[in-house]
Amino acid sequence: MAEATDDRLRLLIERIERLEEEKKGIGDDIRDIYGEAKAVGYDPKIIRQVVRLRKMDPNDRSEMEMVLDTYKAALGLG
Repeated sequence: MAEATDDRLRLLIERIERLEEEKKGIGDDIRDIYGEAKAVGYDPKIIRQVVRLRKMDPNDRSEMEMVLDTYKAALGLG
């Protein structure tokens, strides 16, 4: 039983390690794309914000934009 448990643990850890390596590779790819966007004149900070907004539920995004507009108006930012 202990050997089977040890094998199972080892397999789980190896799967996690593989996924962590894939995650690092994907992170590197994403960073390269932001660099490419910057090289052709886009603002990576704004692109990140757009990506974050697109991930949001449309209702949540709308609510956030309304609150932001309220705050901006209160501060005289237009």
